[in-house]
Amino acid sequence: MSELRETRLEKARTLADLGQGPYGLRYEPTHRTAALQQAHADLANGQERDVVVAVAGRVMTRRVMGKLAFFTLADETGPIQLYLEKATLEAASPDSPPPGAFAHLTSLVDAGDLIGVRGTLRRTDRGELSVKVTDWTMLTKALQPLPDKWHGLADVEKRYRQRYLDLIVSPHTRETFRRRALAVSAMRRWLDGREFLEIETPVLQSQPGGADARPFETHHNALDLPLTLRIATELHLKRLVVGGFERVYELGRIFRNEGVSTRHNPEFTSVEIYQAYADYIDMMELTEQLIAHVCQQVCGSTQISYQGTEIDLTPPWRRATMHELVQDATGLDFTSFSSRDEAAAAMQAKGLEVPALADSVGRLLVEAFEQRVEADLIQPTFVLDYPVENSPLARAHRSKPGLVERFELFIVGRETANAFSELIDPVDQRQRLEAQQERKAAGDDEAQTVDEDFLHALEVGMPPTGGLGIGIDRLVMLLTDSPSIRDVIAFPLLRPEPVSGPREEPRPAAMG
Repeated sequence: MSELRETRLEKARTLADLGQGPYGLRYEPTHRTAALQQAHADLANGQERDVVVAVAGRVMTRRVMGKLAFFTLADETGPIQLYLEKATLEAASPDSPPPGAFAHLTSLVDAGDLIGVRGTLRRTDRGELSVKVTDWTMLTKALQPLPDKWHGLADVEKRYRQRYLDLIVSPHTRETFRRRALAVSAMRRWLDGREFLEIETPVLQSQPGGADARPFETHHNALDLPLTLRIATELHLKRLVVGGFERVYELGRIFRNEGVSTRHNPEFTSVEIYQAYADYIDMMELTEQLIAHVCQQVCGSTQISYQGTEIDLTPPWRRATMHELVQDATGLDFTSFSSRDEAAAAMQAKGLEVPALADSVGRLLVEAFEQRVEADLIQPTFVLDYPVENSPLARAHRSKPGLVERFELFIVGRETANAFSELIDPVDQRQRLEAQQERKAAGDDEAQTVDEDFLHALEVGMPPTGGLGIGIDRLVMLLTDSPSIRDVIAFPLLRPEPVSGPREEPRPAAMG
C-alpha cells in the first residue's frame, strides 16, 4: 500500500470520528456551477451578494494561506472557486460547523475529494466568482490522487484505460462525450419526427449476416446452442419491413471480430434505417438532411473544422460514380477491361497492388478505389454504383449491367455511411448468397452465408426499399475533431496491461 493512500485512509478515519463521512448518502445542490457563473456574471470585482447557494463536486486544486484558503470545485458543467475564510467558517451560529471547521477542511480535504458546500457569493478582486463557504460536507474521500493538473494524463493509452481520470482532468474529453450524446439524441429525434420507428433486433444470433465481417462466437449453455454476436442489424430490420413496418431503424452496438485502428473498434455503434417504397437516391437525400441536422444541433453550424481542414456539410453534396473517380485518379477505365487478368495487368502497370482474393474486374475496381481515391475524398462525397460482386444485398442497377444501386458516403477520407436500393428478388438474393458461401468455403472468413429464414421472408414479399447505415463513431469523430475512434468510444477495447511490478500511482494534483 502506498504511503499516499495510507495517509488518505487515515484522513478518512479521522473524518468518520468527527462525524463528517467519509462517504455521504446524499446532497442537494441548489445550482450547477455553470448556471451560477452565468446568473451572476454582473457581480462586480470585490463585491458580495447575499444569496445562499449550495454546490457539490470534486476538489480540483487547493491553496491554503494562513486563515484564508482557495479551492477549485468542479461539477459536470465546470469549475467554481471556493473562498474559505476561517472567521466565516467558525462563526458562532446554530447552523455553523463546530470550532475547527476551517482546520478540518484545509487539512482533511484533498484534491480529488467530493464535497458539498453552502455559502454566499463573492467576486474576488481578481474577478473570480467564488462561493464564500459557510459550511461543508464530505461526500466521498478519494483514496487515489488525481493526475497532475498541469500534465494531466500524458500517456494516451492510460487515458483510454482509465477513462474516469481522463474525464475528471480533461474538459475536452467531457465535451467530446457530451457532443456524442447530443448527436445520438438529435438523430433519434429527427427520425422519430419523420415516423420512423426504432425496433430492437437480436444481438445474439444463430447465423450472422448483413455484412462482410467475421463474427464473435459464443455459446448458450441451457440450449447447447452455438451463437454469434450480430455483425449488422440489416437482415432483421428487413424482416420487419416484410412484416409491414414501412419506416424502421435501430441505433445500437455492432460486433465484428476485426483488428483495431484509428478508425476501427471491434465493438462500435451504427444506425441502420429502412424506408419502404424508396431507393438509394431517396436515401442520399435522407443522409444529407440527417447528418446536416445533427451537425447543426451539435456544432451550431454545418461548416466545421476537422484536424485543421474546413469541412462544409451544407447540402447538396458531391455525387460521383466509382468508375469516374477511379478513372480520374488512375487513368484506368475499368469498363474497357474484358477480363480480370487484363485489369490486373493494367493496375500493376500503374503501381497498384493486386490481391489474390480480388478475383474479378469489379473487385479490382474496388481495390483501385481504396488505394488511390478513398483517402482524398475530404469534402462529403457520395460514391455511387458499386460492382455487384462487392454488394450481395444491393439491387441490380436499373441501367448499368454488372453494377448495383449502392452508395457510400466519404468524409475526410473515411467511409461514414453505406446505402442501397435493397435487393428484394428472392431468387437473385439466393444466388448472391450462395456465391458468398462458396467464397467462405474457399477461405474468405468475411464472406456471408445463406440465411434460409431471410430468404423465406423475401419470398413472402418485401416492398421496394431503401436502406442506409451510418457509423455513429466515425460521425462523432468528425463532429468533435477527434483523430481516433478511441477518442469517441468511452471504453474502447484494449490489450490487457502487462503485469510487471507494482501499479504506478498517478502524480498528485497541486496541493496547498
